[in-house]
Amino acid sequence: MSTKPSAVRTLRSKLLPSAFFLPHLIIFGIFFVFPFLYGIYISLFDWNLFNPDLRNFVGLDNFRRILIDSDSIYYRYFWNGLRNTLTFVVLSVPALVIVPFAIASLMNVEPRGYKIFRAIFYLPNLFSIATLVLIWRWVLNTNVGALNLTLEQVGITRVPWLSEQPFAWAALVLMTVWWTIGGNMIIFTASLKEVPDNLYEAGDIDGASMWQKMRYITLPSIRYQLIYITIMTTIASFNVFGQPQLATEGGPDESTTVLMMYIRNIAFGGGRPNPGIATAMAIAMGIVIIIIGLAQAKIIRRMGD
Repeated sequence: MSTKPSAVRTLRSKLLPSAFFLPHLIIFGIFFVFPFLYGIYISLFDWNLFNPDLRNFVGLDNFRRILIDSDSIYYRYFWNGLRNTLTFVVLSVPALVIVPFAIASLMNVEPRGYKIFRAIFYLPNLFSIATLVLIWRWVLNTNVGALNLTLEQVGITRVPWLSEQPFAWAALVLMTVWWTIGGNMIIFTASLKEVPDNLYEAGDIDGASMWQKMRYITLPSIRYQLIYITIMTTIASFNVFGQPQLATEGGPDESTTVLMMYIRNIAFGGGRPNPGIATAMAIAMGIVIIIIGLAQAKIIRRMGD
């Protein structure tokens, strides 16, 4: 009896799962791998965006100019942008993790009308960045903003939310938290539903406090989701652009000009655009994100052990 049909079926069963991955791999290669490799290629050139004949190979000189050469204007741009970006990350990420976790914990006990409140918290996540900033520029306007008018009613002077520090950072973090907590809240809500009830019952029998149950039951049970949310939120915060660009225009005195704004201006701005320098900045920022992401994953894993 021939074994060929059986061999064909075996081969087909092995290749079929790979066929389902193929569309994803193609899209991943086109939209991630190729741009990534091409970006590294661009970063090695003094790249003239308008004249291909003036693209000169400079090796790692672009990285030297942004990282080491303090006489270069790009050095100041990179380090000021990175400092401002890190400031935003440090201020926003804890709030973008803790606030949705707290809301999800409250929704997990399913109070009356919790589905409506969950929808309300998620609704801002559907707004575009332009809509978000328009709403908050009106709310935070120094002269006629709803928030300042409310503060005046209780005897507090008007606050220049978008034109002075540290109020500008507070405003950017506030609008970002309001805009994006819905997505993390949904993930936390689903994660908390998967924590077995018998673990909490055992904690009650042992006399564990609410904090002890949170520390030793809830957080270890959702640590992988927590790692995912923290890392993805950090990456998103590193890539902040629309809020400072539209709300503060990088001010006051470039104190909210984040790295993505410098990268965009250098790559496509006025004068002589320099995509080589901009790409080198983007790669350096990517390396910083990877290092911070790995450190976050390691710390959270240790917290769950």
